[in-house]
This record gives sequence, structure tokens and C-alpha cells, in this order.
Amino acid sequence: MTAPTRPARSAILTVDDDPGVSRAVARDLRRRYGDRHRVIRAESGRQALDTLREMALRGELVAVMLADYRMPDMNGIEFLEQAMDLYPAARRVLLTAYADTEAAIDAINLVDLDHYLLKPWDPPEEKLYPVVDSLIDAWASTDHKRVPETKIVGHQWSARSSEVREFLARNQVPYRWYQVDEPEGERLLAAAGADGRVLPVVVTTNGDALIAPTDAELANEVGLSTKPSERFYDLAIVGGGPAGLGAAVYGASEGLRTVLIERTATGGQAGQSSRIENYLGFPDGVSGAQLADRARRQATKFGAELITTRDVVGVEINGSARTVRFADGDAIDAHAVILATGVSYRQLSAPGLDDFTGRGVYYGSALTEATNCSKQDIFIVGGANSAGQAAVYLSRSARSVTIVVRAEALTESMSHYLIQQIAAIPNISVLTCTEVVEAGGGDHLEHISLRHNKTGEVRKVDASFLFAFIGAAPRTDWLDGVVARDERGFVIAGPDLAVDNALRDWPLDRPPYHLETNVPGVFVAGDARSDSGKRVASAVGEGAMAVMLVHRYLERT
Repeated sequence: MTAPTRPARSAILTVDDDPGVSRAVARDLRRRYGDRHRVIRAESGRQALDTLREMALRGELVAVMLADYRMPDMNGIEFLEQAMDLYPAARRVLLTAYADTEAAIDAINLVDLDHYLLKPWDPPEEKLYPVVDSLIDAWASTDHKRVPETKIVGHQWSARSSEVREFLARNQVPYRWYQVDEPEGERLLAAAGADGRVLPVVVTTNGDALIAPTDAELANEVGLSTKPSERFYDLAIVGGGPAGLGAAVYGASEGLRTVLIERTATGGQAGQSSRIENYLGFPDGVSGAQLADRARRQATKFGAELITTRDVVGVEINGSARTVRFADGDAIDAHAVILATGVSYRQLSAPGLDDFTGRGVYYGSALTEATNCSKQDIFIVGGANSAGQAAVYLSRSARSVTIVVRAEALTESMSHYLIQQIAAIPNISVLTCTEVVEAGGGDHLEHISLRHNKTGEVRKVDASFLFAFIGAAPRTDWLDGVVARDERGFVIAGPDLAVDNALRDWPLDRPPYHLETNVPGVFVAGDARSDSGKRVASAVGEGAMAVMLVHRYLERT
């Protein structure tokens, strides 16, 4: 029998917070496996997870992961548990001291541990290599074909290039980025028959070249569902953030024919967070992308249908049916609808900023642009948790990160744990009572002007990157004339309808349920609801509660 062919240059990852031990493990591994595998070392679980996320995005393979058990902040078992989501086929090894063997044995069940090694492992020929050899052989015999990757050729300061990268990243589609003026980028352009004047050029896994494609075109090419499979559902959910995903999981798991419609990518604003640390059940935090991916897989496992790149423009009442209408004129019907459209970041209004959107000014794009920010001076506008999470994440590679807020302190809108983290990071500073009043530059952002709103002092500072995380603008204009909203556009529901005098035309002999709008059978959950909690946990909870109320509604109709 012919031995399975091993893919070239798959990776072996080692994680240990002791630099000396980390170097020693990497040295011994490179000595034996360096000709066939990339040996990558990290000195913390968080650093290793960031590395794995970038590798997964590029479609690279990991054969074996070795993690030290006793690491501060995140121990080896906690790291391997999270790493499993990114590389479930990789073989897992825990490095332990003799005193920790009981924890290692427990980890065999917790993280499906393949082996644990006692330190020291000298001589490696007897204690290290035989173990790793067998794990690599086992890994090579499994089906772990290299993930096909989409190729993007673009320019760093091309707004559409940035949007395409963000779209693919948020939808968990592996891609590789090529600068238009680099040799490989030029080669791909030539192969695609493109001159590079219209960017980006996207080369699909089938070899097709797309010139500045729309999100819908991209979605169709990379295999995302863009059209409903049915015309009628029990439950239609508009919006794929935490509230929408929560509703999809509970709706589908309880037997409702459920469809979720999302205009861009599931996860919403939370899906763009680098790390959410106050979500129940994740003591070491979880990235927004990871949380969204788990929820998406969970919803589809129960049979929910997820539709992307479809823009909903209206809800209509047609007898007992609720019609959800799309921008292209198509529509679906459902017994009940849950509005979970969330909110979008408000655009900065200072002169010049619009000119640099996607060319140095970004709205919630910290993760996809992080690689370009290395050794740069970064400005973040906003004082809520999303801004704080981005600041902590970018501070790892940026020369400096400055948070700009109009308020007198971060305590007005940011969680206490984040404020403490920020205070402990030396290259993050906070400018309070300050706002951006102007931006300028050439083909990209080069400087901004800051004004102190107490003294009126204005100063110009160099800036190539500005990330804005301000305000919460609901995406509800399309509900005008049908669903009651407050003065800011948030949807009014339940008891609040009576307060706002929105029940004049209520047709039923019962009052609206807690999350029900002024239209029977149309519910709202999450950040789009007036006076909602604006937290991931509360949004997920409301999504689940809305499904419970949908059941109650269906039983009485």
C-alpha cells in the first residue's frame, strides 16, 4: 500500500510563554522537520491564536500544535480548545511538568488531546521525535486537503479593495492578498487579462477573473447562498448579528422553517470585534468572528437557511402572511418576522473624511486592516466597547494608538474591564473632550485636525489610519409607514408602544407581546429595538425570547 502523500510545508506550531523553552522546542523541531514543515513558535496563547487565524484565512495547513500547560492569561488547554475551531484536524500535544499530569489526562477528553509530553523532553530522539512522527503520520493520512483560496489583486489605498477583503474575511472565505505593484500581483493581472486600472481583480478558486465585483457577485462565486430555496417560511429573520443568529438557532432547533436574511455578513458589529471578553461561557474571551462562525454553523446544523447579500426594503401585511420584500423586487412570505437589523456605525462628518473612506479612514474594519498598521500611529474615534477592543488589538503591532472621544472619560460608555486593559497598555493614549474636525492627504489619509471641545484649541497631527466606531444608527428607514419607530429610528415594541401612542390601529384584543411591534407577528430583537441593552449577550437573549413569543403568536392565530 502506498503511503499517503504529505502536503508540502504544512506547519508545526509550538506555544510556550518561557522564551528559552519556546526557542528550544522550535530548535529541536526544525532540526528534524524543518525540511518538510514550517515550524512556528509563539510565546502566548493569544499570539498563537492570532497567527492561526491569519493562516486559516490564507488557507495554510497546520499538522501539529504543541502548547505548554502553565501559561499566564491562557493556559495550554484553553488555547487548544479555541485552536480546535480553527484547525480541527491538527494533532494536539500538551507540554506539562510531572505535577500537571492529572490536568493533562483530563484534557484528553476536554480538547481531544492526542498526547502529552513531560518536560524536559531530552533526548528528543527518544522522547519528542517518536511522538511527533506518529502524529504527523496520522495527520497526513486524514482528509485535510488544502483549502482553496480566492486571490485579490488590489491597492492598499483602493476603497473597493478594502471592502472586498472585509467582505470575504467576515464571511470566513480564505483569500490571499496581492499588491497590484508587486511581481506576483502583476503576474496575476496579466494572467487575468486585466490592466490594473480598475481594482480590485478577484481570481476565484476556479480561475475566473472578476473585475471590481459586487458583493452579490462575490457571494455567488465563493459559494454563499444568495437566494431563498422556498417562497414561504414559518419564520423570516432580517439581520444576521447576534440577535438574528440567536433567533435562527432557537427557531430552527424548535422545528420552525427558518430563513435568515443578511445584507453583508453574519455577525453584525459584534462579528468585527477582535475580542469579546465579557460574554458568558468564554472566560478567556472570544473573537467576534469566531463567535459568529460558531453561531452560523449551529444555526445551519438545525436546518436554518442563511441568505447573504440580499437587501430587504420592505415588510408588508398580506392577510395572515408577512411579506419580506427585497431590493431586486423578489419577495418571500412567512407566518412571522423578527427584525434583527442591528445598527451601523455613524459616518464622521468632518471636512475631508468622506474623501478618504477606505483609503485610511475605516468604519469598523480594524481586523482586516491590522496588517497594514504595523509600526504606524493609529487613531480610533469612539468610546464604546467596540472602540476599546479595536485599540487593544491594534496596539500589539502599531507604534501608537490614540483613542479620541468627545466625552470627559471613557467610563461614560466603555466597560470597566476594557478601561483597565487600556490603562495598562503603554502605547495606547486617550484624548478626552476631543473630536476630529478635518482630514487631508493625497491618494490616502495623511493628517487630521483635532479640536479640544473645552478650550477650542485645534492641532494638526500626522495620521495614515483612522478607525471610527461612533454611535449607533439603526438600519430601519425601510420600515417607514409600517412599523413604529422612535425619533432616532429605533423600533418600538411591547409596553413601549402604549407610551408612544403607537397602538391606535392595533387590530387584536390582546396587547402586544414584549418584543412585538405595532404589527402583529412582526417582532424586534437586539440593537435595533428602542432602549435595548446594546450588548452581545442581551441581543442573543432577545433573539431567543423573540422565538418564544413567535410560538405564542402562532398558537393564537
